[in-house]
Amino acid sequence: MTQKIELTQDGFQRLQRTLEHEYERLEDARRVVQEQMNANENESLGLDAAQQDLMAIQERIAEIEDSLARAVLIQRPQAGQDAADLGAVVTLLDVSATRQLRLQLVNPLEASAVAGELPRVSTESPVGRGLLGRRVGETFVVDLGKRQVTYQVLDITG
Repeated sequence: MTQKIELTQDGFQRLQRTLEHEYERLEDARRVVQEQMNANENESLGLDAAQQDLMAIQERIAEIEDSLARAVLIQRPQAGQDAADLGAVVTLLDVSATRQLRLQLVNPLEASAVAGELPRVSTESPVGRGLLGRRVGETFVVDLGKRQVTYQVLDITG
């Protein structure tokens, strides 16, 4: 039985856009391979690299298509969420730095920290694992290698 992959609606759409981009790259890579095959021996030195690039893109497309085929969109209530789980938007307080951090708990496929966007933290990351199942007011400690950080859950929304 294939394992389902729980994704947020945004994560599913991002994955679809990534797939579209990979198909564009695939066409470019096919064109380069064809050009290298048609070139004379002196000009076709890049054929092996072009073929490897083409295979890598094909593998990436297969992975994304598999993930999309197994995707299950998670539905979250917009208010009144009492425990942090997949898809939750959580506000944390870094107790020692008295700094607030707002993030979304997501499947590892969706995780990213793009400047200007809400950070999406994997449920398999140290913070994500520590946060899963926590309720507003609870504290937990995360080992970040060089230091341990104590977080307090301030808010949980959908």
